[in-house]
Amino acid sequence: MPAIAFDIPEEITAVADGLRAFADAEVIPRHEAHRDFFEDPRRLYREDGRFSDELIGLIGEVRRAAAQAGYYAMCVPEELGGGGLGHLAYFVGWQTLFHHCGPQNWLMLYAVSHWAFGPSRLLEMATPRAREEILAPMMAGEKSMCFGLSEPGAGSDAAALKTRAEPDGDGWRISGRKIWTSNSPVADYCIIFAITDPERAAARRGGISAFLVPTDAPGFEIQRIIKLFGHIGGDEAELSFDDIKVEPWQLVGELHEGFATALYGVSLGRIYNTARSIGYGRWALELALDYANTRESFDQPIGDYQGVSFPLADSAMELHAAHLMGLNSATLLDRGERAVKELSMTKAYAVQAGFRAVDRAMQTHGAMGFTNELGLHDAWHALRVVNVADGTNEILRRTIVQRMRKGDVDL
Repeated sequence: MPAIAFDIPEEITAVADGLRAFADAEVIPRHEAHRDFFEDPRRLYREDGRFSDELIGLIGEVRRAAAQAGYYAMCVPEELGGGGLGHLAYFVGWQTLFHHCGPQNWLMLYAVSHWAFGPSRLLEMATPRAREEILAPMMAGEKSMCFGLSEPGAGSDAAALKTRAEPDGDGWRISGRKIWTSNSPVADYCIIFAITDPERAAARRGGISAFLVPTDAPGFEIQRIIKLFGHIGGDEAELSFDDIKVEPWQLVGELHEGFATALYGVSLGRIYNTARSIGYGRWALELALDYANTRESFDQPIGDYQGVSFPLADSAMELHAAHLMGLNSATLLDRGERAVKELSMTKAYAVQAGFRAVDRAMQTHGAMGFTNELGLHDAWHALRVVNVADGTNEILRRTIVQRMRKGDVDL
């Protein structure tokens, strides 16, 4: 029986069905055919920690196949050449992929254009020349980008960034640093956020602008790959900019008003991470239920013991609530609402619910829960990260209370 009482639009359920079929045809078989490769981190990464050429090739294959099938740009606005589906489709699509594929078939990360890595609504604010230059290869899955906002001293307080874009003729020259820039080691372009009006920025009244910069521009340097959880490589990097020349056509959005662009991108990230948490949580819960039904201890299935089964019931309750919250927030955004409080509540709750579901699934499996073959540790790592990414749980709670203190108390 369905757990959701209201109907999700038929076109969106059809997209979810299609994404499952795409994963079965294009994603999971690639992992099965290259299982030895994916299980050997020395083949996944170069010595400097970047993705290997073979891995970059497989990622490109999935992106191009998804673009040809119509899924990669399904949520890109129609005026940019995409499918024009909204936030609800974005949420449902990603939740479907994470649930269906689990953490081990992770090439599915490239089946739909991620808001910060590929074409998205952010590029609505790009100039006509920028669109002409980058849209076609990005829509085809041939090229990608990254989102340069966070800095060593500007994480949760993103407006405290130090990167500057100094006027130079009719353009600017950018100098500064960024950190935690996902996809930057392989990206072709970076949207860099920099201060263009120091006085307004100091007063927190704007003064920050966004620029589209090729990653091979003179002065653009990847200083180091940031490695997490003991891994030997990754796709997060620290960047430095040394007097990068940018021209007016590279401005994204209005001059001095780039922080609104950043906040919109972060909102999309919160929808994505909510979907990821619920999808992985559901995958882990189902894995744990199967194990609890078949693993016996003291001559009966361990699922018969409340110490095993009740935590799984807790996960089911929490994931169901998170799922409903995600559907609601995405629908509000599609209606044109800002939904600041609702999206903050959704992301904060969902990432914790998903993480707890994975942790409980590991506990259910006992020592087997820690093994590479189950992949639970991969989901655990991913969801531990998203408890920080795109707004920490503490920052989100701060936002919720601020909204409520200003009178936004509808729940």
